[in-house]
Amino acid sequence: MTTTALHTATLSSLPLLARGKVRDNYAVGGDRLLMVASDRISAYDVIMTQPIPGKGALLTQMALFWFEQLKDLCPNHLTGDDPLSVVSQADEPFVAGRAMLVKRLRPIPVEAVVRGYLAGRGCEEDQATQSVCQMPLPSGLVNASQLPEPIFTPAAKALAGDHDENISFERMVATIGWDLAQRIRETSILIYTTAARMALTKGIIIADTKFEFGLDGDDNLVLMDEVLTPDSSRYWPADLYRAGSNPASYDKQFLRDWLGAQTWDKTAPAPDLPEAVIAQTSARYQEALSRLTA
Repeated sequence: MTTTALHTATLSSLPLLARGKVRDNYAVGGDRLLMVASDRISAYDVIMTQPIPGKGALLTQMALFWFEQLKDLCPNHLTGDDPLSVVSQADEPFVAGRAMLVKRLRPIPVEAVVRGYLAGRGCEEDQATQSVCQMPLPSGLVNASQLPEPIFTPAAKALAGDHDENISFERMVATIGWDLAQRIRETSILIYTTAARMALTKGIIIADTKFEFGLDGDDNLVLMDEVLTPDSSRYWPADLYRAGSNPASYDKQFLRDWLGAQTWDKTAPAPDLPEAVIAQTSARYQEALSRLTA
C-alpha cells in the first residue's frame, strides 16, 4: 500500500453529492457519479479519526476485480469510462487509482447481507435467540460455525454515524415489495455462493458479506457501490479456520477486536488508533487482495 493517506477527497472540478463512511460521491452530469474511495475506515458504523494509508486504492482494485468476475450474474454500475477523464488535472492526484465512474441509479434502501458462517452480530443474536433476523437456526452452532446453507439477512441502511439495523425479510418486503425483495435475495445468494467458491480456491473463506443494489431507468436490478471487499465482508484464511474460535482474518476484524478491548461505547468519536493497529489493519487488507489475485 502507499504511505500517503487520503481522509477526505475535496475535488474542485465536480459538485459533491454525498460523503459516506468511506466514499465521496461527485455528480458527473445527470446520469453518472464519480465514487472516490478515501482511506477512511469505520467499525461499529463509526468512522475512525485516523485513515488507513492506501486503503481506498486497494478497495477500488478489489471491487473492480469482483465486478469483472461476477458480471455475468448481475449487471453492475460501472460505465467502463476512465475516472480521470471527468476531473481537472489538479484533481487527478485525489482520483487516480481510487475512483470508479459509475451509472447513477435509484438506490434501494436495504443492505443485502448473506451469511455462510456464524460471526459477529449474527453469532450474538443466535446465542440469545437461536435465530438471526428472525430466521431460526439449528441448535449447537458456535462462533464461526458454517451454516447448513447461506442465509439472507437484510439490514436497513443507516445514515453515517448511526447503526445499521437487522430486519426480517418480511419487513424488507413491506419496504420495497415482494418481487424486488425476492430478486435481491436470490441474486445476493447466487453472487455470494459463486464468490465464496472462487475465494476458497485461493485459500480464503468469505464468511459473510453485504451487497447494495439499485434500479436503472428500465427497473433492472444493478449491483452498485462496492462488492466483496474487506470493508463489506469477513475474509478468513482457510488453513487457520476452526469453528468455535475467533478466526484469523484479512479484514477489519483486527480493528474491531482492538476497539472491543477499549473503554468505548461504540459511538462517535472513536478512540485514536495506534500506529501498530493502523499498520496491521493495512497488512491484512493487502494480504486479502494478494491472495485473491495471485
